[in-house]
Amino acid sequence: MSKRSYAILGTGALGGFYGAKLQKAGLDVHFLLKSDYEYVSKSGLVIESRDGDFTLTQVNAYNDIEKMPQCDVVVVALKTTQNHLLPQMLPPLVRDDGVVLVLQNGLAVEEEVAKIVGNVSIIGGLCFLCSNKVGAGHIRHLDYGQITLGGYASGYDPTGITDKMRQIADDLKSAGISMELAEDLLLGRWKKLVWNIPYNGLSVILNARTDELMSYVHTRKLVEQLMYEVAAGSKSCGRIIPDSFIQTMLDYTVKMEPYRTSMKIDYDERRPLEVEAIFGNPLRKAHSRGVDLPQISCIYQQLKFLNEIRRVGDRKSQYQYRSNITN
Repeated sequence: MSKRSYAILGTGALGGFYGAKLQKAGLDVHFLLKSDYEYVSKSGLVIESRDGDFTLTQVNAYNDIEKMPQCDVVVVALKTTQNHLLPQMLPPLVRDDGVVLVLQNGLAVEEEVAKIVGNVSIIGGLCFLCSNKVGAGHIRHLDYGQITLGGYASGYDPTGITDKMRQIADDLKSAGISMELAEDLLLGRWKKLVWNIPYNGLSVILNARTDELMSYVHTRKLVEQLMYEVAAGSKSCGRIIPDSFIQTMLDYTVKMEPYRTSMKIDYDERRPLEVEAIFGNPLRKAHSRGVDLPQISCIYQQLKFLNEIRRVGDRKSQYQYRSNITN
C-alpha cells in the first residue's frame, strides 16, 4: 500500500470521483470543499458509477486550506477560472519534492503552476471522464474515466516517463483507474483539445448534448472540422495528431451515453466558463507561430460574448434586486 498522501483541490465531478476512488483503495486523501463542506464532513461522499456504486461515510473534509496537512501529491481539480486562488493554496500544502498533479482542461495550465511552486514535480493529467455532481457530496459517473499522465518541463519539452509519473500511476491503478503514461505532455494536451474544443464550445452555443451534436450531419461535420483545426494548431507547435485519432474521438463520442458537457453545465448554472484555458490559450499559441484557426476563433468570440453578456445581466439583476429591497 502506498504511503503517499493526497490533497484534492476541487471536490467536484472530477476531483471528488478520483479522490473517492483513491480513498476507497486505502490511500490517505484530504478533500478541500466549499459549498458541500457541511454535508460532506457529516455524511461523506456518495459515488454512483457504472463500475459499481459506493459510499465513503467518513472523509477528511476541510473548508480552509490552512487546516489541511502538507501532502505528497496535491491534485488540482479546480476549474481554471479559479486558478487565481492557487498562489495561496499550493505553497503551504505541497511538500518539498512533492508533486502537483494538474487535472484541468485546456492548454498552458502547468505553466501557471510552475510560476507558483518551484520545488516540486509538476505532472499534467488528461482525464477522459464523463461524470456530473448531482447533489451535495453526490457524484454520478456515467462513462469512461481514463487518465493520461505527462511530466511538465519548461517550454513543454518532452520529459519521457519519469519515476514520479510511474509512482502516481501505480496509486491510481490500485484505485481501479485506467492509466496511460505519455512522454510528451504538450502533445497530450492538444489531443485532449481535439475533444474539448468542439464539444464544450458547441454544446453551449447550440444548446446541445454530445449525442445531439453527433446525430445531425451538419453538426457532426462541424465537430469534425473543428477537430482538424485543433490538429493544425498542434502541428504549429511541432506536434502531429494523426487522422486516426480524430476518428477514434468521433467513434468514442457516438458510443458515449448522452452527455451534457462540463462547460454546458457551467453555463446552465451561471458559472464562469473556462474560455481562456480551452480556447484562448490554444489560439494564442498557434497565432504566435503564424497559424490562424478561424473556426475555433469564431467559437471563442461567441463564448466570450455569452460569458460577458450573462455577467453583465447578473450584475443588473443584483442591482435591481438591491434597489427593490431598499425601496
